[in-house]
Amino acid sequence: MPSDVVIDGARCLERIRRLYSIWRNDDKDDAATSDNDALHSADAIVIIRGQKEDDFTYSKSAAMQTWLFGYEMHDVLVVFCQDSVIIFAGSKKINYLKQIESEHNNKENAPRNFNFITRKDNDEKNFDEIIEQIKQSHQGKTLGVFSKDKMEGPFCEQWENCLNRHSFTTVDISSSIGYLLAVKDNEELGLIRKACEITGKLYSKHLKDQIINIVDSERKVKHSKLSEGLESALNDEKYVSSNDANYVEMCYPAIVQSGGNYNLKFSATVDKNPLHYGGSSIVCAFGIRYKSYCSNLVRTLLVNPSETMKKTYSFLLECEEVILRELKDDVPLCDVYKMVREKVENEQPELVNKMTNNLGTALGIEFRESTIAITSKCTARAKKGMTFQVSIGFSGLDNSDGKDDQSKTYALFVGDTVVVNENESCSILTSSKKDISHIAIILKDDGTQDDDIDETPAIAPRRAAAEKNRSDPSVPEESRQEYQKTLLRRLNERAEVRLTSSGDKVSSEKARKINNSYKSEGQLPQDPDIHDLKLFMDKRYETLILPINGTPTPFHISTIKNVSLAIEGEYIYLRVNFFHPGGIGKQADTIDKENVYIKELTFRASNEKKDDVVPAANNLSHIHKLILEIQKKYKDQELERKQMEGVVKQDALALNPSKINPKLKDLYIRPSLANKKINGTLEAHTNGFRYTSVRGDKIDILYSNVAHAFYQPCDNEMIILIHFHLKHAIVFGKRKQTDVQFYTEVGELTTDLGKHRNMHDKDDVLAEQAERDLRNKLKGAFQSFIDKVTQQKNFPFEFETPFRPLGFHGTPHRSMVLILPTTSCVVQLTEWPPFVVVLDEVELIHFERVHFQLKNFDMVFIMKDYTKKTQAIQAIPMAELDPIKNWLNSCDICYTEGPQSLNWAKIMKTITDDLSGFFAQGGWTFLESDSDKEGEGGGGGGDDDSDIEEDDYDPDEEESGEEGSESDYSGEEEEDEDFGADSSDSEVSENLGTDEESGKSWSELEEEARKADAEKLEYDSDNGGRNKKKVGIPSSKKHSPVTSKKRPAHSPPPTNGKKKKR
Repeated sequence: MPSDVVIDGARCLERIRRLYSIWRNDDKDDAATSDNDALHSADAIVIIRGQKEDDFTYSKSAAMQTWLFGYEMHDVLVVFCQDSVIIFAGSKKINYLKQIESEHNNKENAPRNFNFITRKDNDEKNFDEIIEQIKQSHQGKTLGVFSKDKMEGPFCEQWENCLNRHSFTTVDISSSIGYLLAVKDNEELGLIRKACEITGKLYSKHLKDQIINIVDSERKVKHSKLSEGLESALNDEKYVSSNDANYVEMCYPAIVQSGGNYNLKFSATVDKNPLHYGGSSIVCAFGIRYKSYCSNLVRTLLVNPSETMKKTYSFLLECEEVILRELKDDVPLCDVYKMVREKVENEQPELVNKMTNNLGTALGIEFRESTIAITSKCTARAKKGMTFQVSIGFSGLDNSDGKDDQSKTYALFVGDTVVVNENESCSILTSSKKDISHIAIILKDDGTQDDDIDETPAIAPRRAAAEKNRSDPSVPEESRQEYQKTLLRRLNERAEVRLTSSGDKVSSEKARKINNSYKSEGQLPQDPDIHDLKLFMDKRYETLILPINGTPTPFHISTIKNVSLAIEGEYIYLRVNFFHPGGIGKQADTIDKENVYIKELTFRASNEKKDDVVPAANNLSHIHKLILEIQKKYKDQELERKQMEGVVKQDALALNPSKINPKLKDLYIRPSLANKKINGTLEAHTNGFRYTSVRGDKIDILYSNVAHAFYQPCDNEMIILIHFHLKHAIVFGKRKQTDVQFYTEVGELTTDLGKHRNMHDKDDVLAEQAERDLRNKLKGAFQSFIDKVTQQKNFPFEFETPFRPLGFHGTPHRSMVLILPTTSCVVQLTEWPPFVVVLDEVELIHFERVHFQLKNFDMVFIMKDYTKKTQAIQAIPMAELDPIKNWLNSCDICYTEGPQSLNWAKIMKTITDDLSGFFAQGGWTFLESDSDKEGEGGGGGGDDDSDIEEDDYDPDEEESGEEGSESDYSGEEEEDEDFGADSSDSEVSENLGTDEESGKSWSELEEEARKADAEKLEYDSDNGGRNKKKVGIPSSKKHSPVTSKKRPAHSPPPTNGKKKKR
């Protein structure tokens, strides 16, 4: 057993006292069960575990060990006598269990002593000694045992042989111990809640999404494959944190049933039939154990359900509500069953014979306690703190609307994990939604008319949503807005709970690292220049030492913003600018503003050489070069350090030596490994992929590190690709990468338009046919590779394919591209860099610049992690707004809209600085209010609010803003030309003319042009023939209102409509 396992002695003693209390019949409320007579008649209680089983099985012995000691142990005998507890085990287990003794305080109901016996070569002698102690307990004739537990292994056989030599009577105490374990304390309830949380995540974010994706893409996947995939998902950090993964396991193999074959029992085996989704039901049932405590969840998904199926399902939910309402403290379980049966008999009598006979069992360390079940014959009473897996279903139901034999019969099954309360309904611990709007998968055919569309909200796969949105754009705006208001209200409630709780606060921005030059004065260099009060650069500590008031003062290189060197006459000036509060840049924002800072220092030295003495200016020139050199080195180090942030060391790739591994050849990788494209081979191994280039580069991607995988075929594309979006960045090409892509080109990416082409040219026809064949061949090769990879045992993820019908054009980076939604993301993978947004990480979406006068709008993704930067898609055509809204609405994603572009960096910083205040003021409803104001103002109303909105918005300002953003990309080179461009731009702008000038005749304009040329020639002659332009003179004070370039007499006059020259 692990050496780091520690027993909770106080908890163990408390539970031993509870066991003795029931055994001695100290509880006066023992009438809750009549099965305790067997326990009361026992003179001693024997719990024995033999050798470890090959297959996991539930047993009372293992449950008692877990309940008492917190750990399951094999080859251990525990005997509870009247006045002592005997524990017989190996030396390591005895050392573990002896921790109880330190907590033993002989309080009331506690045994007098613990007798620890260590196993040796001869166990038979020790067994005889234990039997003698049993004979001294009470009458020493009756043993309480778990008769259904298997006793396997030589240890159990020896014990059984010793018992057979004595005339002991045995009684089965399983039901009494089961009732004891059924009531949970707070610690046990916490473990069950954790198990239920993991169960809900696995269903909602894994199994349900997989089934919807399969139905949407019309793939054939076996039930057994879905079951195995769910078990392999236990290792994914999306559902289970890395700290909890070692304690998580399945309660039983996940059950997935469809296609008319249903068995509504948790002992049912999963068949290998493919998932059937032709208008039938899909039953899913599974449970998770966390630290040995179980949970359970049962859901039914309906594909294109008929009205009868919907009504029957709604009735099933009503029946479950009756169970939850009636299951209270001190209520006999048979009465709960009778209430449900009466409801079915009175309202839907045809379903009585189709209802499950067992409506739930007690649940805890064991998945089900058969003696505490909601059946017609169980007289046990529910107690506060008991946990149940409640499940009810109808099987063998007829579907007259079924299109094939498999869909003619269907079943409905729902179940949850609940905890019994005292005077109120049960509390549901599994929070996964089960109403009709969240379990119905609606697939619409192309020919579906508006009148046939069901208004019931339901799960609509992306393909179905695409068909609906494109062919049926007339979705009522009012109903969409109402539903979005509901989503926004829920979003604010969930976000407030998530972000304002003590355990999940938004982390503040990292404080900038403070670099100390020297820890003490003794580290200051002993250099003559320092003693001579000269400037000195300490390369070792990256520190500039400056003489200030006769004292050498160190400044770390990170505090220096820039330096400049200027020569004026006989002197040279070195100016050092420092980062300070109120400055520009992130460094200035993170400085402690309570201190006093130096903004700049200027040093002057003479550059005259006297009596062969080195000029003092040489020191400044030398220091200037050293500062620039050290600054560059420091910035490179900081950049490299930032690049390595967030990089997690991967496990080693387990290579599969087989020669038949799934493999794709002649693939390029993005980002590229070199300046030119290099192809290579992608091969799947035991726990990950390996890409090997032709020059020998190796890049490993582990399956466990893949957050999302995408396969984009070459339909209407020039490349076919596989893309991996990673959980943790990997490093190659001296950079960390979270997106890695492997692709190959299908056809010519560039076309020679100058080449003469004939539509009947035989060569062109053959080339087009060859390209079609190549596309089909590549699609087949990629699909075969993906199928082989996903068929591997315990493969943890699925490849998502973008839905082209839902695509829309936008600009996520610099160029206009086609944005494509997938099952769980919004992506753009064709051009590099890629754009990947995970929808589960999105809090809400805001549409900016939504105005009837504009041709396009922007789409901003706000993340659930408020410290992350928002992502935006710009310049989306306005015609795409309604289809995008319909798609988001069908996916239950909240969105808002407004007419203005917002400063999201400032908004998110304001929110994270005061989360409580943000949600107290309505949270994200401020975006909704902007949208409402915009809608009111768009109608041309006369109220003040609409006037304000119209005043704030100016199309000219939008255009100038876009031009300004383009100029931002031009870099620093443009800044060097600003001085020269000012005068020419102002001259051109003034050349546009005024209203008075527009009425002048041709002769007057010619005269003005000649005067302007004469003034220019006179100005050039005064300045030695050089055409200099003065800097800093406002354009309004220029002498010449026209450009200096002479206009021909036959040219037309300038007009106000001419654009300003850039």
